[in-house]
Amino acid sequence: MTHLSSTFAKSHPVLVCFVTAGDGDTAANLDALVEGGADVIELGMPFTDPMADGPAIQQANIRSLGAGTTTADVFAIASAFRARHPDVPLVLMGYANPMIRRGPEWFADRCADAGVDGVICVDIPPEEDEALGPALRAKGIAPIRLATPTTDDKRLPQVLEGSDGFLYYVSVAGITGQQQAAQASIEDAVARLKAATDLPVAVGFGVRTPEQASAIARVADGVVVGSALVELVGESGMDAPVRLKDLTSALADAVHSAR
Repeated sequence: MTHLSSTFAKSHPVLVCFVTAGDGDTAANLDALVEGGADVIELGMPFTDPMADGPAIQQANIRSLGAGTTTADVFAIASAFRARHPDVPLVLMGYANPMIRRGPEWFADRCADAGVDGVICVDIPPEEDEALGPALRAKGIAPIRLATPTTDDKRLPQVLEGSDGFLYYVSVAGITGQQQAAQASIEDAVARLKAATDLPVAVGFGVRTPEQASAIARVADGVVVGSALVELVGESGMDAPVRLKDLTSALADAVHSAR
């Protein structure tokens, strides 16, 4: 079993937590997420034009790039995380340019060397899988796809083909952190997705509170929280790890006990 498959095989729903690499003391922030009970870590690769992200993650990208963070730095952070946490799934999330500009094989090799378990590329659609997917799969790295409220039954098979690890359901047709979908629409969407695939379904975008996370975890296999955590990093400076651990602990308790 992979880190991802064994984690999603747990007897409770899974909490997936996102922070941006190079934003603050990333190592301490990642350790705080794990200590707080995060089951899967999403590490954002900073990019100049993060078109799917709302203000909180946009600002995190600006802070990270302003501090000089490079792709090499992201992989160094990932490698160090893997050494400290050998069994916690680690997913890189970002945009195509940093992933394929040196060639997909180069990127997949670096992911494998760093112990990365999966990759979410926001702006490579399933129809362009050849740009990155084969290179990742050749190294045993899961290409994690996104489904949205506009992914209809005709297109869903394309999204699922070649996807691995888990299916990330983007619950709103918009950017991160700005709004949350109605619970009824999430429940309907998760039911439809789970009828179409054996992959675990994790729901994200707009999840900010333990109460929201608990409601989603009652129907989904996982809950993704990003902007609320990234905001804490931006607000808290050196106190970020303590505040991240506290919020993650509350989220983890809510998700793990949802059913």
